[in-house]
Amino acid sequence: MEIDKKEFNGKLKKLTLPIAFQSLMLAAVAAADALMLGQVTQNQMTAVSLATQIQFVQNMFLMSVTAAGAILGAQYFGKGDRATLRRLFNLMLRWNGLISLLFFAACEIMPETLMRLFSHDDPIIEIGGSYLRIAGFSYLITGICECYLTSMKVTDHVGPCAWISSSAVVLNILLNSIFIFGLLGAPRMEARGAALATTLSRAIELVLCLWVSRGESYVRPAWNRFFERQKELAKDFRKQCLPLLGGGLFWGVGFTSYTAIMGHMGTDAAAANSVAAVVRDLICCVCNGVGSAAGIMVGNELGAGRLEKGKAYGIRLKNISYIIGFASTAVVLALTPLVVRMVILSPEAQRHLTGMMIIMAVYMIGRSVNTVTINGVLDGGGDTVFDMYSLAVCMWGVAIPLALLGAFVFHWPVLAVYACTCLDEVGKIPWVMYRFRKYKWVKNLTREI
Repeated sequence: MEIDKKEFNGKLKKLTLPIAFQSLMLAAVAAADALMLGQVTQNQMTAVSLATQIQFVQNMFLMSVTAAGAILGAQYFGKGDRATLRRLFNLMLRWNGLISLLFFAACEIMPETLMRLFSHDDPIIEIGGSYLRIAGFSYLITGICECYLTSMKVTDHVGPCAWISSSAVVLNILLNSIFIFGLLGAPRMEARGAALATTLSRAIELVLCLWVSRGESYVRPAWNRFFERQKELAKDFRKQCLPLLGGGLFWGVGFTSYTAIMGHMGTDAAAANSVAAVVRDLICCVCNGVGSAAGIMVGNELGAGRLEKGKAYGIRLKNISYIIGFASTAVVLALTPLVVRMVILSPEAQRHLTGMMIIMAVYMIGRSVNTVTINGVLDGGGDTVFDMYSLAVCMWGVAIPLALLGAFVFHWPVLAVYACTCLDEVGKIPWVMYRFRKYKWVKNLTREI
């Protein structure tokens, strides 16, 4: 089917730019933490980078819930069913509220135990534990904020959504500088200052979400029916959410395992990996934005019953993902000399970082293609099971075992182990393309409720 390229490009730009900017601003917090704490000591930077892996795992749970809500929400918005959108909002809030409470409790009760999962160095464990005790309060708020932001994205309010997140990020970075270094009369708190800045900015983000969503065109939770059960909708939600949760856990725990493996290879390896991870997250902002836009665009068309148009959109978005991947490779290679000089690292850590950046440049091709195709197009049509299968095979069946064997049995060089952690994204591209061309994702998920 031929599509109106001007209409397509207009929709893609309208959705991608705010979402990519939002993703960039969120990644900027991690970059600011690394740069500012890197100016204090290497241990401070490494400890916070490892500690934030707890939030990374929490985000896998939260993102599974909000992604399921976004998949169904995009289709019901395309259909014009606002009543069901409010019910979906309630479902997301119930699930995310419970998840956030559990992670908050873990950070307050056993922060040092959590840190021992990522490092055996006592100074790093102590610094990371003090960070988690304060940052845990932000984890309590995060789940609620994400429900509001997801609802805004799928109901054509991506601009305000990006504005809220970006405002919170700018505030976070400003507060980081104040509390980490003790500016404007504040105490010098170093890692604990980064945690306090995150918590305060998250609280303000929630206030902004509540204030902005008062508008008549916004979808808000139906508080008077918060615990109301809608059997068919809950069934559809679980059908999308559980595979996403499985895939999210595979991916989240897998990435955390990568960090733990590199952390146990020494302080220099952990420090270099921490910086490389920040760069990776910054460069991935574009593919994250296009991936989110792809899910909304494809979902809107499928939910409205325009299946052929949704299919044509998916094909064009898949092709765009390759362009983004090769462009990201070029950007990573161009930035490598600058990044290595920006952070205070030991000579050995600098050598590790240079090699990691070169390996990451190749990884970016697979990351971009898979993010747009799997998390965007396939998920937009409800084909969420494939993501879980591909992660189980490629990440847990190949990449993680190789990295573990290389690090702890064969004692491979640091860069060889790091290359193993990047293997899964590039290796599964042929499988992803085969799944895409079966077109199981071209379906309308809505029903009369």
